[in-house]
Parts: sequence; C-alpha cells; structure tokens
Amino acid sequence: MTTISIPITSKQESFIKSLIKRGTVANKAHAVRRALDLMAEEEVVLRVLKSQQEAKEGKILRGNLDDLVKLF
Repeated sequence: MTTISIPITSKQESFIKSLIKRGTVANKAHAVRRALDLMAEEEVVLRVLKSQQEAKEGKILRGNLDDLVKLF
C-alpha cells in the first residue's frame, strides 16, 4: 500500500473528524479511501448512464465484437 500526504481544508478536516466520532470511518485514511471508492463507483454509474443515453440516441454499434474492434 502506498502512503500519500495531501493538504485539506479545515472544513474537510472537521467533516472527517465528525465521521470518525460517529463511527462512520475508523480513521482519516479510511475516510479518504471510502471517498475514493465512492468516486470510482460514481464514475461507473456515469458511464452506464451515458451509454444508456447513447443507446436511446441510436449511437450503438452492432455486430461481432472482434470485427468492431478492427474499426478502431
């Protein structure tokens, strides 16, 4: 595991401390890891929503995946 050091605002620190006090996270590192995990999940959701919108707009590719890959 890699360790990083990042500056945060006092408001962010207060929020993290409140999460720790409530037992939502174990420590500061846990809070940051959870935040990163949530951002990764959000990215996946946004990609799915974009794909759904593109499908509604008819922007989809049909056919054999091996053949489609050759197009790019």
